[in-house]
Amino acid sequence: MALTQKKAEAALNEFDKIVKPVSLYADAWKRLKKNKMAFAGLIIVLFYFVLSLAAPLLPLYPYERQEMRHIYLPPSFDTAGNVMIRVQENYLTRLMTAEGRTQYTEKEQNELDAMKLDALTDPVHKRVYLFGTDILGRDILSRAIYGGRISLGIGLVGTITALLIGIAWGAIAGYNGGRIDNVMMRIVDIIYGLPYMMVVIVFMALFGGRSIYLLFVAIALVSWLTISRVVRGQIISLKNSEFIEAAKSIGAGTPRIIAKHLLPNTLGIIIIYSTLSFPGFIMSESFLSFLGLGVSAPMSSWGSLIDEGVKSMELYPWLLIVPAAMMTVFLFAMNFLGDGLRDAFDPQGKNRT
Repeated sequence: MALTQKKAEAALNEFDKIVKPVSLYADAWKRLKKNKMAFAGLIIVLFYFVLSLAAPLLPLYPYERQEMRHIYLPPSFDTAGNVMIRVQENYLTRLMTAEGRTQYTEKEQNELDAMKLDALTDPVHKRVYLFGTDILGRDILSRAIYGGRISLGIGLVGTITALLIGIAWGAIAGYNGGRIDNVMMRIVDIIYGLPYMMVVIVFMALFGGRSIYLLFVAIALVSWLTISRVVRGQIISLKNSEFIEAAKSIGAGTPRIIAKHLLPNTLGIIIIYSTLSFPGFIMSESFLSFLGLGVSAPMSSWGSLIDEGVKSMELYPWLLIVPAAMMTVFLFAMNFLGDGLRDAFDPQGKNRT
């Protein structure tokens, strides 16, 4: 009896063997796990988000706290006091070599002795700056992690806005068709014809710029255009399908058909678009920060940190390397994840087994 019930619930293949039905998303997850690069990208992306969310709980120095005695300290596992002494000794050695001397002057020796005493007695000098400090003695590790929160927030807001507005706009236009579709998509074409970055820059300039909330709004203004076109195309290709006609025959209304039948069948491409567009929003914010229209001090983002690092990269390369490396790793991970999701949701993929 139990075996008969199982056979009734399962599908039989051409060899009369029981095959357990697998949903599209379970199949996509199975294929994604087989893609090592995409799965590694997923792990890295999750790590970045957890790190950003948990930043206030981590034992980090406040990102805005300045310590002018610790300016431009290089990355080290040693305490700040010892690093300061080594930096000072290296400077005096170069100075003696340039002047042809073999020993410190009395003034230099006194300054070095005072620095060593200060390093032993002042608790501030017990700090450890794994990634060094900047021109104001702020911890680069802390600023890079908190800057990542801003950059990831920009990407998240841009993506969510694109999904909320773009999906609704494209679904309504594609399903209704006719004049409604024509008017709605001409609006999209008009906005699309405007230079994306120019619209954002003008908006930021008109409303005061350098505000994190204005930055969110500016990027959200034009982030939904592409996904609206994508969703519209998918809806048009599905709206005359048999299952849609069946839904109409039992009296389902337009909102229900769109929400319950059409959008779930476009979810795959929506997920793919989200993962591939996320890095684009981060790059847009980085470009605005590089132009001086990003977040204002003391807050920072990866883009603003890179802008600061470029100005002094020859003498203090860690100011550029640290935020650039963090952003590069995340962008690569997102792209690998996006490519993996595209392959996982492809119904005609070569590696569906």
